Amino acid sequence: MSKPFAFLSIDAASRRVSLDARDPAFYRDPNPVYAALHAHCPTFYWEEQKQWYFTGYDQVNALLRDRRFGRQILHVASREELGMAAPMPHLKHFDAAEAWSLLELEPPEHTRLRTLVNRAFVSRQIDRLRPEITALANGLIDRFETDGKVELLSALADIVPVTMIARMIGIPDAMGPQLLKWSHAYVRMYMFGRTEADERAADRAAEEFADYVRTVIAERRAEPRDDLLSHMIHTEHKGQLLTDDELISTTIVLLNAGHEATVHQIGNAVRVILDSGLPPQSMFADETATGRTVEECLRICAPVHIFQRYALEDVEVEGIPFRRGDKVALILAAANLDPRKFDDPLAFRPDRDEGANLSFGAGIHFCIGAPLARLELNIVLPLLFQRLPGLRLAQTPTVKDVYHFHGLERLDLEW
Repeated sequence: MSKPFAFLSIDAASRRVSLDARDPAFYRDPNPVYAALHAHCPTFYWEEQKQWYFTGYDQVNALLRDRRFGRQILHVASREELGMAAPMPHLKHFDAAEAWSLLELEPPEHTRLRTLVNRAFVSRQIDRLRPEITALANGLIDRFETDGKVELLSALADIVPVTMIARMIGIPDAMGPQLLKWSHAYVRMYMFGRTEADERAADRAAEEFADYVRTVIAERRAEPRDDLLSHMIHTEHKGQLLTDDELISTTIVLLNAGHEATVHQIGNAVRVILDSGLPPQSMFADETATGRTVEECLRICAPVHIFQRYALEDVEVEGIPFRRGDKVALILAAANLDPRKFDDPLAFRPDRDEGANLSFGAGIHFCIGAPLARLELNIVLPLLFQRLPGLRLAQTPTVKDVYHFHGLERLDLEW
């Protein structure tokens, strides 16, 4: 039995791990824990979560692509067959909003919805947004540049991603603050030990969010515009148009996923760059250096840590038997720290070039918004350090306690 931290014990022989995910020492900096797991037990049964977890780069990469596992299970088996609890009545609006989420579906529904949306997110389309993103970021920095201090999340990191994804879909800029409130309520559903109050808040947000999207759908049906929502409403796939329920779910997931992780990543990246003590000028000297710095930030401080999958059939992985309906969890952030893939993985090396990280996933559920997120990061981070020379932490940042997402509550800076 190994006990590298007070909140972590590892029994490598049985591959059993006890880990208190609510301990601030863990969620503030999970990377040393991931290193310990790689050293002793990269595949393990997490006692508190009652589930198997994978951290190895090759294992996570393979399982993300393995069609024997999927994001949903009720398309191949009933609740009764699986012994699954009935839906909770106080989450009916949340469940309805998630029913046609791209993040949760499997083919053929996933293929149909993703095909309709994908065109807007290919790299050549996204790159056309470069001037717009640059202007937006510069305008926000103009507001605080002379102040000598800023809370970066509320002043910039929240605003750029939510504004850009809303514009792409066809939602007015003025809705940005409300979209953030709804999204923040949603995220609490992915917290270990969430409360019924968290669930009810998420359900209210889902109801209000869906009602709002329904009104915009009606407007675009009557008067189409050059935006993604109009495209989804009026484009057929194999003779079929999307239903209102499909449009609502797809719009909500695009708005939430299209900004939430990028907000976290901007904050995480600025923090890790400042903590490193390395000169930012060299990190952003040119497009190549900037691209590598962004990818290294994504690798070492990923914004999304866990994705889960259901076994769609009886299957064995690494000697572990899974029955149809069993859930497994893949820790993307830990896979990015696998010493068999990355040399000295806990070190921040902005010039690192050792292959792709898994922060955006892999396989059919690879993040559709990855080109947009990467472009925003490649624009925003250099601008911040170029326009605010001497940028430094004003105080130790506070970290969110939502483990599935890893990001900051506040990021106070001065220069």
